[in-house]
Amino acid sequence: MKPQTSHTVLITGASTGIGYELAKLFARDKYNLVLIARNEERLEKVALELKNSYGIEVIHIGTDLAIPHAPQDIFHKLREKEITIDILVNNAGVGVYGNFAETDLNKEINMIDLNISSLVKMTKLFLPQMEIKRHGRILNVASLAGFMPGPGMAVYYASKAFVLHFSEALTKELKDSGITVTALCPGPTKTEFEKNADFSFSHALHRMDAQTVAQIGYTALMKSTPVIIPGFRNKIFPLLIRFSPRRFVTYIVHKMQ
Repeated sequence: MKPQTSHTVLITGASTGIGYELAKLFARDKYNLVLIARNEERLEKVALELKNSYGIEVIHIGTDLAIPHAPQDIFHKLREKEITIDILVNNAGVGVYGNFAETDLNKEINMIDLNISSLVKMTKLFLPQMEIKRHGRILNVASLAGFMPGPGMAVYYASKAFVLHFSEALTKELKDSGITVTALCPGPTKTEFEKNADFSFSHALHRMDAQTVAQIGYTALMKSTPVIIPGFRNKIFPLLIRFSPRRFVTYIVHKMQ
């Protein structure tokens, strides 16, 4: 079924946290939605809630984006329905806590597949649709972690550095194309991330709520802001890191973990 309007947003990791809050913001502004998440039961409830509350068209696809062929499957399903994507939100992500030498390799590879590979694939698949129309927006959810090394979560921090740098590079490549790319880089946020990664943020760190982070990211996306860091305290970190010795930065991050 074709959407009733010409604007459709695809959001990964949409069943909870920042993804769910972003879905509500887009629905409020009458965008039709394609929602992707692994938890199909929860996703179905979210889709029904947004459809009934805002009178929009909502398609939900329950799948694990860490599966190599999942992005292509999503793309083909939407193409069969003649649905094109105007805004792509790459939000799905996961973390693994622990020293690299001791963590489970399969979990680390799964994280790379989700945080990096699926994001690249989704962008590669849906970007050409935007190029044809010479209009589109991409929101990649990176992290404050992308600005620094992260002992205790080494691969996760590195994966978010990839997302940040990838997004910034695309911003330059797509200049004057009518397509914008925004990297949302939240710090500690009240979501299920800690539970899924099996760790807890230090009590010394201020945690923002997902609704606030989503609203800041949404506003930045609509303003075509290349990189946005929610929260004044979080904005200070990249500045301190820029002028601090790398060993000191690594030491501080390790203590905060």
